[in-house]
Amino acid sequence: MEMKKVTNLVEQALALIDERKFAELHDLIHEENAADINEIIDEVTPEQGVIIYRLLPKELAAEVFVEMDPDMQEFLINAFSDAELKNVLDELYYDDTADIIEEMPANVVKRILKTATPEMRKAVNELLKYPEDSAGSIMTTEFVRLKKNYTVEDSLDLIRKVGIDKETIYTCYVTDDKSRLIGLVTAKDLLLSPLQNMIENIMTDHVISVSTLDDQEQIALMFSKYGFIAMPVVDNENRLVGIITVDDAIDVLQEETEEDFAKMAAVAPTDTDYLKTSPFVFYKARIPWLLLLMLSATFTGMIISNYETSLAALPVLTAFIPMIMDTSGNSGSQTAVTVIRGISLGQIEFRNFFRVVFKEFRVSLLCGLTLFAATVMKLLLIDRILLKNETVSITVALTVGLTIFAATICSKVIASILPQLAKKAGADPAVLSSPLITTIVDALSLLIYFAMATVILHIGA
Repeated sequence: MEMKKVTNLVEQALALIDERKFAELHDLIHEENAADINEIIDEVTPEQGVIIYRLLPKELAAEVFVEMDPDMQEFLINAFSDAELKNVLDELYYDDTADIIEEMPANVVKRILKTATPEMRKAVNELLKYPEDSAGSIMTTEFVRLKKNYTVEDSLDLIRKVGIDKETIYTCYVTDDKSRLIGLVTAKDLLLSPLQNMIENIMTDHVISVSTLDDQEQIALMFSKYGFIAMPVVDNENRLVGIITVDDAIDVLQEETEEDFAKMAAVAPTDTDYLKTSPFVFYKARIPWLLLLMLSATFTGMIISNYETSLAALPVLTAFIPMIMDTSGNSGSQTAVTVIRGISLGQIEFRNFFRVVFKEFRVSLLCGLTLFAATVMKLLLIDRILLKNETVSITVALTVGLTIFAATICSKVIASILPQLAKKAGADPAVLSSPLITTIVDALSLLIYFAMATVILHIGA
């Protein structure tokens, strides 16, 4: 929804609430999309949000409730009577209810479970037992299950009967008497087949499925690869226990991307809205990384201190330290982002380790040579001739240029190795991205710099 439209709707809604024209407010919002209505509720006070919510039709209200942030959901639950809460829960899919329960405090969870039907409690408890970030934790148990001896007519009758409560009816799964997955049929298959045709004659036998314990990010990438709208989830005995729908896969990709960006920026990920997050929460998310990076930066300080004599003998060398460290750090960050993206998208596997390192080595040679030439020309043409800095000699320019050349190669190679090793070890590659790689290559670039100065300028430590 365009921001201008949201603003107009908010203004109209507020005016109608003030004038207590609730019938007109109902007419204003009841045909809007659930996500758009949620944006309107976000812009008003919680109390006004409750008024808007209570005017929504039952099914639309459930869709809006799922879209809300946890704080507003909690506020609404506390404002609901038991009957209102039950009506909302009855319209929610089990996986959405499980997601809401995970975000709520204990007293709210207790009330939800007390109000929910026994069937919902059982289903939600089953979903909550799976590890976080696994397929089981994001699947839904509400899907259409068919048998191979059903006719097309039988199947369509079943879908008409139970489809209203299922998350999707466009893909139906075929199981045997022991609930093992043996095939699938689509709504298109059913609609285009003769009514007396048997399901076993039209079903697809080869079904791609995932296990309940598979990683949710890898599953989300499978949706992109295969173009599915739903993915069956099976247990260790190939029994069909649930499905994952494409909207859940999109949510996973968004969460994982935001988490990776946070880690690459040296910030602990948070799930709450920026404006609704307290400064203390941001403090707790950021200070551990800042302390770690501050302590790790002591290594660069120790290196500089060790070469104080060299710097005193030729002070001009000090002026180029920031340029060298920034260039090597940026070179490493470029490679780290590229490699981590490849790992996240499933384009890079550990078996490609040496191919990736060799590719980045070749890239680093090209970048290093270009940076070497640009550095030498800059120091000689600008610093020495234009700015008339006589201390910038040809040997100094070569020292700085060769340092940047060597540091670029080292930083890119290191940045191509660490994320792959982290993934192989079961760690998150994003943790070893920009902040830590930059710290490592900063120290390494200084060692290279002073080593070059010792060899070319004959300045000892």
